[in-house]
Amino acid sequence: MNFSVLIPVYRKERPEYFKVSLESIVKQTFPPSEILVIKDGPLTVELNTVLNHFTDKYPSLFNVISLPEQIGLGKALNIGVLKCSYEIIARMDSDDICRPIRFEKQINFLRQHPEIDVIGSWIAEFKNNPLHIVSIRKVPIIHDEIFRFGKFRNPTNHMTVIFKRSAVMRAGNYLSFHLFEDYYLWVRMLMKGARFANIPENLVFVRGGSMFDRRSGAEYLKREINLHKRMLDLGFITYWEFLRNILVRIPVRLGSRNSLKILYKNYARR
Repeated sequence: MNFSVLIPVYRKERPEYFKVSLESIVKQTFPPSEILVIKDGPLTVELNTVLNHFTDKYPSLFNVISLPEQIGLGKALNIGVLKCSYEIIARMDSDDICRPIRFEKQINFLRQHPEIDVIGSWIAEFKNNPLHIVSIRKVPIIHDEIFRFGKFRNPTNHMTVIFKRSAVMRAGNYLSFHLFEDYYLWVRMLMKGARFANIPENLVFVRGGSMFDRRSGAEYLKREINLHKRMLDLGFITYWEFLRNILVRIPVRLGSRNSLKILYKNYARR
């Protein structure tokens, strides 16, 4: 089964993280047919050096799309989905690390379950060293549970998913929605009848050091409310589910970082 890996990168990424991420992709037990890198605006010299090393070493594997200016993750992924050569597309972030068996596990799952449109997995979050896991984000495994879970929280880990382009396109592709580009897409796909699954294994190591900074504060809450308002407008959640979702989030997002850490440790993560 031929498939593409879609990985966006922009100038603020750290070159050493980008290098490790790309290495984890090319060293898979089941390697991809194409690695499409979207340069979201001009990169630093250091990032270009890393990318050039891999494109020189694997010229037939890498396809690089250079955008003249930074347009944001949603628009960059929208272009990437259209530019990938294959129907099956794996997502990857430029600072995370795939386990060597990630693609083998997920592609085999798709072969055995052709009705599935999106297959993700659990993630292991770490600080500094992937051997030092600080939390595991477990998500539901079967479609019906994923659908129900999605009414309250993001039901997949974005950097782990492999999806069918046709299913993504039926839902309108990625759209601009800062911090929630993936969640917004999953909701629209679920509403269009796409089938989801998650493998109950940690297939990607994720850098979680700044997680609490990104997921707290009034601005994050405002964007989150806008997302759930759109979920309400789409008919994915009821008015009472919308109120529940927002009322639960207000003290979490506006509380102290220590409170958020305790909540994530004891409830949102395992």
